[in-house]
Amino acid sequence: MIAFVSGPVAALAPDTAVVEVGGIGMAVQCTPGTLAGLRVGQQARLATSLVVREDSLTLYGFADDDERQTFELLQTASGVGPRLAQAMLAVHSPDALRQAFASADEKALTAVPGIGKKGAQKLLLELKDRLGKPAGSAAAAPAPAAAGWRDQLHAALVGLGYAPREADEAVATVAPKAEAVIAEGGTPQVGQLLRAALQTLNRAR
Repeated sequence: MIAFVSGPVAALAPDTAVVEVGGIGMAVQCTPGTLAGLRVGQQARLATSLVVREDSLTLYGFADDDERQTFELLQTASGVGPRLAQAMLAVHSPDALRQAFASADEKALTAVPGIGKKGAQKLLLELKDRLGKPAGSAAAAPAPAAAGWRDQLHAALVGLGYAPREADEAVATVAPKAEAVIAEGGTPQVGQLLRAALQTLNRAR
């Protein structure tokens, strides 16, 4: 198993980072929040999980070991593959997921693209005792901030499967929140904005 990759970031895409390891470019599938903290040319260390299929080998990357462990535990539920597990981590931090399962929060799970009401109920039954107890606050871990939050947020939403027009509307919806942070001298956190944008998209459907 490849436990982690470490090296300079060679390229970034909406759902993938290429990390140079020993002269080899390793393509790693990442959540938008993880990608938001990476910069081309800068060093990165990603915890990884290798998913083996008959016709493919896919490496998934995470900001830390907690995310990776949660990703693997989510897949112990029937019907949850790596893509859905990654989508759940794109919307919620590991501790927010633990809180959602501990409190049987259906609404939190249906905020994830691809999970409906029945699917959420099934997941709550299967995973309630597998993820462990929340460490404390269910607040998402802040993603590293970036000046180009609009572009990063838009790319993250498109990477999750939303149409560019939907992404534009979601970015516009959360823009006041980001601008308020900037007005107070702070920097918008893409991970938090992504979760807010996904909630608006979920309500619009």
